Amino acid sequence: MASDQYFIRNQNAVYFLTMTVVDWIDVFTRKEYKFMITDSLIYCQKEKGLQIHGWCLMSNHLHLLASAKDGYNLSDILRDFKKFTSKKIVATINSEVESRKDWMLYRFEFAGKFKVNVKDYKFWQDGNHATECFSYEFAKQKLNYIHQNPVRASIVDEAENYLFSSARNYAGLKGLVETNFI
Repeated sequence: MASDQYFIRNQNAVYFLTMTVVDWIDVFTRKEYKFMITDSLIYCQKEKGLQIHGWCLMSNHLHLLASAKDGYNLSDILRDFKKFTSKKIVATINSEVESRKDWMLYRFEFAGKFKVNVKDYKFWQDGNHATECFSYEFAKQKLNYIHQNPVRASIVDEAENYLFSSARNYAGLKGLVETNFI
């Protein structure tokens, strides 16, 4: 279970969040799975009150700098996002040609085997490693950390060249997901 220090206490504050695939499995190496995440983020923005201030999808985790609009609950949005994406991605892995299919499904099944709230597969690790951004400076630091992730991983040499990140938006380029600048 997640430590008490990582709970979302203020449902409308800006939080730095990290959602990680169980066993750090590199699921998001396939574009289909990446677009499932971006489509779900866009849906949560339009229908569930999610405000995204920064984001970056890596091969096995998603970083968000996010908040909820007034009248919405960030914990509920994230719960629904993780539940939906988990089911959709696992179903796609199960039905499409995927060279790692048996291995991934085994890992997801094993991760959920001893959890009473998991029916078949557990895709995301528990918790969101939520850290409230108490100041503008802290939020900017976390945003920089998020945007530099693909640079540190040697995927791109400039953060704005990574398609699955809000660094594009902040650089004045067209991004995949609308961003509420901090």
